[in-house]
Amino acid sequence: MLLSIDIGNTNISLGIFNGDELISNCHIATERQKTEDQYAIEFTDIFNLYKIDPQNITGGIIGSVVPEITKSVKGALEKLISGKVICLAPGVKTGLNILIDNPAQLGADLVAGAVGAVSGYPLPAFIVDLGTATKICVVDEKKNCLGCLIAPGVAISLKALTDTSSLLPTISLEAPKKVCGKNTADSMQSGVILGTASMIDGLIDRLEDEVGTPKSIIATGGLSYFLPEVCNHKLIHDKHLVLKGLKTIYDKNN
Repeated sequence: MLLSIDIGNTNISLGIFNGDELISNCHIATERQKTEDQYAIEFTDIFNLYKIDPQNITGGIIGSVVPEITKSVKGALEKLISGKVICLAPGVKTGLNILIDNPAQLGADLVAGAVGAVSGYPLPAFIVDLGTATKICVVDEKKNCLGCLIAPGVAISLKALTDTSSLLPTISLEAPKKVCGKNTADSMQSGVILGTASMIDGLIDRLEDEVGTPKSIIATGGLSYFLPEVCNHKLIHDKHLVLKGLKTIYDKNN
C-alpha cells in the first residue's frame, strides 16, 4: 500500500492506495504548531479508525504548500509506516516540463494536479483547483505546464464578507436555485457560488483565447464539488486528482 499526503493551508488530505485503487481518503486540519509526535498520534488514530495497519504501507509521498510543517509530518510518518517517505520537491521526477519563470516556485499541489491530469485525461487540459485559493493550471498536449493563475478562494471571500459586515450571517456553500435571491442567505449563496462560477467561466474563456481550447477541464479541491453544476463550461469533477498525481510521481521515482 502507498500513502499520498497533500498538505494544504487549511487541511491535510491523506489517500491510501492499494495498487492503483484509492481505498481510503480522509482529512485533518493543518495545524502549524503541532509537533512530530502529535502528528504521529493523529495519524495513528486515523489508521485505527479505518482499520489499516501502517506497517502494510510500504511507501509514502508528501506534497506540501506549508513548508514549516513538512518535516514534522514526514518524521511522523516515518515512525509509523514500513517504507520510505519522499517529498515532492525540485529534483523529484514528475514527467512534467514546467515552463514558468522559476519552476521551483510552482506549488506542489499544482504540480501533482497537473501530473494527475496528464496521467488520467486527454490533453491539453485546464485544472481548476478550489481550495484555500482558487487556481487554474494549464497543461498542453506535450505535457508542458504553461503556467497558472491564482485568485482568492471561495471560503476566504465568504469569510471576508461576513467578518466585515455585521448583518450578514455565515452560510453553507450550496448552489442556489435562482440567481436573484429572495432572502439574505440565498442572495449570499448566489453571489458567492455563482460569482465564483462566472469568474471560472470567464477565466477559462480568456485562457482559451490565449492558449487554445482544452480537451479536458478538471475541477478538483475541497470546494470544487459545486462547480460542474453551475459552470457553463463542461467540467469533470475529480476530487482526488492531486492524491492520484502524487501516487503517479511516487511510482516514477520508484
